[in-house]
Amino acid sequence: MASATTFYDFKPLDKKGAEVPLSKYKGKVVLIVNTASKCGFTPQFAGLEKLYNTIKQKYPDDFEILGFPCNQFGGQDPGSDEEIQQFCQINYGVTFPMLKKVDVNGANADPLWEWLKKEKPGIMGIERVKWNFEKYLLNRDGTVVGRWASTTKPESLESTILEELSK
Repeated sequence: MASATTFYDFKPLDKKGAEVPLSKYKGKVVLIVNTASKCGFTPQFAGLEKLYNTIKQKYPDDFEILGFPCNQFGGQDPGSDEEIQQFCQINYGVTFPMLKKVDVNGANADPLWEWLKKEKPGIMGIERVKWNFEKYLLNRDGTVVGRWASTTKPESLESTILEELSK
């Protein structure tokens, strides 16, 4: 997708390999997270699910979280897409969409992640994702308006997300 210029141009794959056109999220505030099942930050799934449910109660049609499993950091998500999905549902009750496992850095990085990193570089302009559970927030126009490190707990983003939703 080298020709993609906006968030809505991308079509990442779901766990079964089918395209998910991000154009279906037009007009929504979207939180994107690279996840892992065997990481010290894995308990953030609980915080993400709580955040998802809390905000969906107030804005049922205006907010989405998209999880992208990634095995690039310490091999902490080695399972198949199906195994990852089951793990997330059984252990954390995850109901937000979990997409196909991707690379977020390197030669095989998913085009969406390349775009996200260019749109919102990290500290000192570094574009690479540093670890699991980095978070990107997109506003209703598909513009990246925030990026947070793995150490940022999902629940701490609630007021920022609500602020975007109220615009």
